Amino acid sequence: MKRILLYLCLQAGNTLHAQDKEKPLPFLDSVTNFHGFSCYEGRFEGRKAYVVVPNVTPAEGKPWVWRSRFWGHEPQADSALLALGYHVVFCDVAEMFANDEALGIWDRFYQQLRKAGFHQKAAMFGMSRGGFYAYRWAVRYPERVACVYADAPVLDIRSWPLGEGKGPGSAAVWETFKNDFGYKTEEEARRFKGNPLDLVPEIVKGGYPMLHICGDADEAVPIEENTDLFERKVLAAGGKIQVIRKPGGKHHPHSLKDPSVIVTFVMSAYR
Repeated sequence: MKRILLYLCLQAGNTLHAQDKEKPLPFLDSVTNFHGFSCYEGRFEGRKAYVVVPNVTPAEGKPWVWRSRFWGHEPQADSALLALGYHVVFCDVAEMFANDEALGIWDRFYQQLRKAGFHQKAAMFGMSRGGFYAYRWAVRYPERVACVYADAPVLDIRSWPLGEGKGPGSAAVWETFKNDFGYKTEEEARRFKGNPLDLVPEIVKGGYPMLHICGDADEAVPIEENTDLFERKVLAAGGKIQVIRKPGGKHHPHSLKDPSVIVTFVMSAYR
């Protein structure tokens, strides 16, 4: 029955409705199609920004999904939630690794959303390095987070992009990371203590539920260096986390073909 209801919701999202014509934020000055939903686009402080609106009456309290990175990638959970009255939002702060400047931009963007009536708490969606972004935001502003869905997330920069473990890392992105945080030497950067793995006590204090979906054969962001360690630390600290492991799964594809588990997780977080 759950899959049937989800299918009907997705089908309901295939038609744009006239009621969605009012701009959700004043600086979003164009409208495109996001898998059958109205996507309002513009720039905020020079950064690309998107708000996708449901084509049904918004859910009570105006709950929303905040995509932290990789806009539009594997959008099946986004589309299902849009069909149920949720909004989906993005403000591009790549490639800043959620440093203070990036979190400041997000804070000001969040304030604009709150003025427009959006729920105080967002469902944070973080794929790959987007999980790093989502958790650093959640540590800074736990009262603004309903839940975190992290998919094959980067949780320790030593695993990726540095590549000190099993994965290859990325030398170019590692240089970007160092510049983002103002590190002048390798030694300084390696001492970074702002990883989600380092911040588990603060994350658990936030009280929000977490869902991770990962391939257990992830070649880029090895699960044993990231989610496995994170899960053990969270559970030991009394936190709420569910991990779905995809047997033989690599870093891609993200998400699940049937997103009902993700949808149910998000909806439960708002109850």
